[in-house]
Amino acid sequence: MSAQPTLAALCGFHCEHTPSKSRIYALVQHREGPASLQAVLTCREPDLAQRAVGILRQAIQSSADGWKCEPLEALCAQLPDAPASSLRSATRHALAGVWPMTPGSYFKWEQIADDADAAEEEGGVPEAVASASRTPHDAQLADLAGPVIRVELLREFHVHDQQAALKAARSAGWEPLPSDDPEGDDPQDLVGAVMWLAESDSEIEGADTITDTCQGLKLRTEKGHEVADWSKEPVVADFGSGWRHRAAVRRGETPEPPAEERIPDFAALFETQPPHCEDPECEDEQCRWQLTPRTADVLYTELCLLADQAYDECEELGDGPVVPGEHEGDWGVFTHLPKLTFGTDLQWRRRFARAADDLAGDLERGQWPQPSCTAEELALHLAVRDAGERGDEDLDTGRRERLPAHRDDYDFDMCSEAFFQDSDVLMLYSARFAGIEEPDDETNLRMGIGDLRASAWFEPFLNVPARDPHRGFRR
Repeated sequence: MSAQPTLAALCGFHCEHTPSKSRIYALVQHREGPASLQAVLTCREPDLAQRAVGILRQAIQSSADGWKCEPLEALCAQLPDAPASSLRSATRHALAGVWPMTPGSYFKWEQIADDADAAEEEGGVPEAVASASRTPHDAQLADLAGPVIRVELLREFHVHDQQAALKAARSAGWEPLPSDDPEGDDPQDLVGAVMWLAESDSEIEGADTITDTCQGLKLRTEKGHEVADWSKEPVVADFGSGWRHRAAVRRGETPEPPAEERIPDFAALFETQPPHCEDPECEDEQCRWQLTPRTADVLYTELCLLADQAYDECEELGDGPVVPGEHEGDWGVFTHLPKLTFGTDLQWRRRFARAADDLAGDLERGQWPQPSCTAEELALHLAVRDAGERGDEDLDTGRRERLPAHRDDYDFDMCSEAFFQDSDVLMLYSARFAGIEEPDDETNLRMGIGDLRASAWFEPFLNVPARDPHRGFRR
């Protein structure tokens, strides 16, 4: 039986800010040892961390009956799923006034004396020595016992205020390289300043992030891989062609890319079998509906376009509300969502754009698009709807014609049946079901729908794998 946690008294909450992230700690006091700090959560935005501390401090002083959860839920909607879940849990502890401390997460009075005596009698192994013995600095891949993961990072910044970026870098400890050629294209070493600032995950003063993405690779000796310092060949990262470029190609706005450019090979990713027969009632495995290469390509196109347009509209809307009658015409995403989302902010809308990206990523990996939250469900509904409205003439064009044809091509009604657990989210469009988004609504309770409020759209479903909460945004 596992040991029960010790309940400590909550004294307060505090923030620690670094250039790359902010951490929140709980200060707790207990009888078995000295007061200590317990980790609560980590997030990238210092202002969100400070707001979280304010909410937690209010919770310590409040009773459960008098507590108002709206500010908490509004903040959680702006946080990634993992820190949002940690914040809700910490709030419950704060309202109770106690903090559960698992064994090993704090010192006891007797441990302090015992550890000091042991250090004197036996000595210790410094962490630096242990690290060097595990991973020698001159080791090759074959010399290392554990797996080696290479992470390739691509970040692009539009520097709209060069002097602000240079000033921010100097404040962070950067010094420009001496310029031997004052007439060169970068005499102030702006590249070096941005590289210095880009080592953290914080926003860069005077610059906007255009691209922020990464990819990982497990190095394998049998495939000829080697760690960078011992590599005979240059280490080259291939992030493929851009999402905007691929979407523009599908719209016919740019020439077809060269064959060597990396685009999803849907013929290989979604290999189909010819039907067993022509009987529509046949239950043979080969006669069941299949997600075909052409259908997958269309859905991938629609999801990429949906994500790109959503990111564009995020830049136009910012934190402002969607106003019916004003945001029409070229607006094709947020004006088409249920009205309860019209008052959401920039972070919520960016997360919706990322939801379409996540579904496109499923297809790019050869998987059926699997919605993991309400936002992804609606994004996929929109993509299936748009694909079905284009018609055959718009579907069989360009590269798609070179994909193998199949009886199940462009059967988007079957897509709707196969991809969704239910269509509850579509009820938000009906005035007949006004208020059904509330989890305590009578109809909601009777039908077992759950929380459809905008603040809950990114809560992961419990019966499908959740997305990586640290995956970031591509724009």
